[in-house]
Amino acid sequence: MALSGLFRKKTVQDILKQVAKNEADGHNALGKHLTTRDLTAFGIAAIVGAGIFSTIGKASADGGPAVIFLFLFTALACSFAAFAYAEFASMVPVSGSAYTYSYVAFGEIIAWIIGWALIMEYAVGNITVAISWSDYFTGLLQSGRIHLPQWIQMDYLTASNGFKDATALMQGGKSYDNLGRGLQEAYTAWTTAPTIGSFHFVADLPALFIIILITALVYRGMKESRNASNLMVVVKLCVVLLVIAVGVFYVDTANWDPFAPNGVSGVLKGVSAVFFAYIGFDAISTTAEECKNPQRDLPRGMMWAIIICTILYIAIALVLTGMVNYNELNVGDPLAFVFDKLNLKWMSGIIAVSAVVAMASVLLVFQMGQPRIWMSMSRDGLLPKKFSTVHPKFKTPSFATIVTGFVVAVPALFLNLTMVTDLCSIGTLFAFVLVCAGVLVLQDKTDIPRGKFKTPYVNSKFILPVLMIAGLYYAFNFNNKATMAFINNQAQTNDATTIITSLDKEQSAKVFNYLKSIDVHDKTAKTADLEHLLSQYQDDEAKYTEVVKGLPISDSLKYESGFSLFKHKIPMWIFLFVLVGLAVWAFRKNLSLIPLLGLICCLYMMAELSVWNWIYFTIWLLIGLFIYFSYSRKNSKLNFPAEVR
Repeated sequence: MALSGLFRKKTVQDILKQVAKNEADGHNALGKHLTTRDLTAFGIAAIVGAGIFSTIGKASADGGPAVIFLFLFTALACSFAAFAYAEFASMVPVSGSAYTYSYVAFGEIIAWIIGWALIMEYAVGNITVAISWSDYFTGLLQSGRIHLPQWIQMDYLTASNGFKDATALMQGGKSYDNLGRGLQEAYTAWTTAPTIGSFHFVADLPALFIIILITALVYRGMKESRNASNLMVVVKLCVVLLVIAVGVFYVDTANWDPFAPNGVSGVLKGVSAVFFAYIGFDAISTTAEECKNPQRDLPRGMMWAIIICTILYIAIALVLTGMVNYNELNVGDPLAFVFDKLNLKWMSGIIAVSAVVAMASVLLVFQMGQPRIWMSMSRDGLLPKKFSTVHPKFKTPSFATIVTGFVVAVPALFLNLTMVTDLCSIGTLFAFVLVCAGVLVLQDKTDIPRGKFKTPYVNSKFILPVLMIAGLYYAFNFNNKATMAFINNQAQTNDATTIITSLDKEQSAKVFNYLKSIDVHDKTAKTADLEHLLSQYQDDEAKYTEVVKGLPISDSLKYESGFSLFKHKIPMWIFLFVLVGLAVWAFRKNLSLIPLLGLICCLYMMAELSVWNWIYFTIWLLIGLFIYFSYSRKNSKLNFPAEVR
């Protein structure tokens, strides 16, 4: 098979013919139950979850009240991508989402890559949500004085890493009681867990429970899933509106000054967390075949979901940062925290219950999306035929749903929350980038049947270069210090926690003696906690830099420099080079502005993620390519043209 065969494409006409055939004979046909209202509810169910109940706290602590601009930026980026999704969904109203769209726009190999990446969004995303649900659920049980052993409510990696960090900090003089709550729980989980040899049995069993429950519901049918989702959406919207209505009476506008305490860099620091709060609206597109009028309802459902959720996020952010000072919000449960701080404990209880419901609804939507992607890939021959099996009674992709349950449940027992959150984000952003690029590739094709929805056209030929010049002007005139540090790869001083947790016992003793020698307030006589003693200087950047410079340890422990620092900037350099290429492409081809901005915004957010996420994602894609070349390529339906029609 020639190399060009890797980019062979499916036509919209053939896809629509196959769907019509399935519906006519009832074979592999899904039940049609969804309207615009249901799709909007699914979108809200997916979006209003971990973001509003958890990650909004960290983002607000970093950016202050100005975090609302980050929500606006992220909503805008998602809206640009939603336009592209809506146009494709109107053009190709079938299950498969970005996978099917890429098959039409780019060809088979890119479609496989995006389908493989979507596993990272839906399956890995569900691992994240299941872990978060477990945290809220066990917290709710504890408030009712039901205490589960720590080793059955925490994943293996968190317990292992937390134990190592806690041990290092206690070696540095910190007592167990002065450890953060998370480190205490990790230490307890690791030390109390049953062991087999040197293996500690630490597993998140509540996460396993909710995955089994949601998988059973999704297997049972779309109508049942829809009804459960709609009910959960009503519950959490009522709670969010109650939080806003009650909280607004406790807002102190003095807490909004300064509005952007850490500047633009502080606001953008939370970009990954805030973007994760919006993940899920695209899952709506996987239900295209189950919509009564997909060409009309899918675009409307996506847009309404993003608009409603953005308004709620901004209102919540303003209320939270108005009720307490922004720097107090770096907690895992910010909504419950602010009301507990104001002695409104009845509200904290309501929020805890609604958070459990909210997480379950997110899990439901994501758990619906993954099997439908696999079903579409199986229909095309890229996965075994079993994945396209539709239950004769429930009209759901039954086998794919069960496999999804296993794929999510097993890693949820052991994986770290931060790792899977970022992996989910990079997989989603990659899908968004390709969908936006797909609209640009097809914008001038005259042989493609168009749906009822089309992205408004604005010529980006001159607009993008002007925006790039404005960005350069801002970077060198208003953010010059950070820009030059980025270009020159200027060494960065490690924070106190990073330094102390990297020391051995002998190095810890040397550092303590040094801090004692410069201690003018005699604080070393009161505590031997190295992290506390060193971190007290962090409020004054110049003083902290001077203290760290004098520490009697190697520079590799004090600073991050050279390639170890540069490697974290590689994603941003990739973004900058691609941006120049996009400007040339836009100038030559008169590209449409909205999908182009969607592509740029999503690629920028990918660049903000750690280089390790790019490496893990690349490894994931390489595994996918191995499967493609060993199985999918030779079993593709495009090898047998008669089967495509």
